[in-house]
Amino acid sequence: MTNFSEVTSLQLSVYYGMEDLKAMYFCIFLIIYIAIVAENVALIRVVYCEKTLHEPMYLLVCNLAVNGLYGSTALLPALLSNILSHSHEISLPLCQTQIYAIHTYAITEFTILAVMSYDRYVAVCYPLHYYTIMSQRLLKLIVFTWLYPLLAFLIVLIFTVRLQICGRTIDQVYCLNYLLVKLACSDSSVASLVGLLSVPLYTVPQIIMIFYSYAHILRICILSVTKSKFKALRTCTPHLLAIINYSIGCFFEIAQSRFNLSHLPYQSKLFLSLYFLIFPPLLNPAIYGLSIHLIRAQLLKLFSRKSRQVMNTGAKGAVVAAH
Repeated sequence: MTNFSEVTSLQLSVYYGMEDLKAMYFCIFLIIYIAIVAENVALIRVVYCEKTLHEPMYLLVCNLAVNGLYGSTALLPALLSNILSHSHEISLPLCQTQIYAIHTYAITEFTILAVMSYDRYVAVCYPLHYYTIMSQRLLKLIVFTWLYPLLAFLIVLIFTVRLQICGRTIDQVYCLNYLLVKLACSDSSVASLVGLLSVPLYTVPQIIMIFYSYAHILRICILSVTKSKFKALRTCTPHLLAIINYSIGCFFEIAQSRFNLSHLPYQSKLFLSLYFLIFPPLLNPAIYGLSIHLIRAQLLKLFSRKSRQVMNTGAKGAVVAAH
């Protein structure tokens, strides 16, 4: 019987490619993280403080922003720490925690987008009953978008945590479930099967909801008059852009796991691997902030108020200094 030595830490080999430009990469990712936090916190604050935005669609946008903070925080602080590290290692428990956070972020993001498509379906197809229907179901839908991913992926992670890990090198900038399973020296067939079977569970219901909702929205647009068509499509535009942004990230993730991309430059591979966790949280607040008039107006009001406060503080300081 072969004896294996179980590891307590793993090496993320991709970070060695950053050695020559370590300071540059650190500054870029730090600025990105600050931008993500600032954008999403500003959006959450506006929706929370402005009573006119206490409507189903805006509350769902707020949940999307919260999830964006959750996903980027699962990646970027650890990424910044590893850039500065000489060994580029991550402890096994921290790797498992990151796996849970990143996967639940991805499932929650898709689930929120699916619920938002249902919200747009009700708004466009049943405008007179929209507030009645959504006010009765909104709380349940929000609780579902968080509990469903958090509990469902926990089952998958339990099977992964039980494996004995002997391999030490992960060819990625963060931990993923299938990459950790590949490092197991114990029998991983059950964990691999559970992980494979879970994929349709996390994606098919959301895909059905999105396609069902937009099939009916498209039907309404075709049957309605021209002005109503444009109004209906305008309310859906930010959501469609968010879905496209998420889908691009999914495509990049699938491409990395299914195709040999070793011929690509290092920076291109890094971009593909990080798109999924950086660009949705970075772009979604901008998409909704610029596309939706009420949110845009409140954001401008917030920033203009902050600017006046800074100017007033500066003026008072100048007066005190003059005296």
